[in-house]
Amino acid sequence: MSGLSWHLSRLSELGPLEVYELLALRSRVFVLEQRCAYLDPDGLDLEAWHLLGRNALGALQACARLLPPACKGAGQQAPLIGRVLTAPELRGQGQGQALMQQALAHCARLWPGQRIELSAQAYLRDFYQALGFEAISEVYDDDGIAHIDMRKQETT
Repeated sequence: MSGLSWHLSRLSELGPLEVYELLALRSRVFVLEQRCAYLDPDGLDLEAWHLLGRNALGALQACARLLPPACKGAGQQAPLIGRVLTAPELRGQGQGQALMQQALAHCARLWPGQRIELSAQAYLRDFYQALGFEAISEVYDDDGIAHIDMRKQETT
């Protein structure tokens, strides 16, 4: 499997078919695969940067959402990485790590010198620790799925 090509943009820069493809992939993984009924288009997509990974045929296979500081309110002081996923057929091929490396590089460019936070599904704790994140909370329930807040100190 060759690597994905990566593109970072604001939601307003994406065409209607790209937005549809993004929301469809997120629904496929977060709603159908994980059986979690929740409102995915939560208003934060409008403020976010969207990292999209496409295969050689142009199909969307991975994505992440990069939220600026204070996007979720004054209590949120660090940029957040969220809605991180790879399509099920890509798992186990290193594309999740490639996605996160891209996300961290873009965060370092957009918000230099700032720590980065994320809310990880608890079973992925070791994956994120290998990328330099540390747990900053206990495990908690978020829409029926165990999560843990994590932080990576200053991006480089």
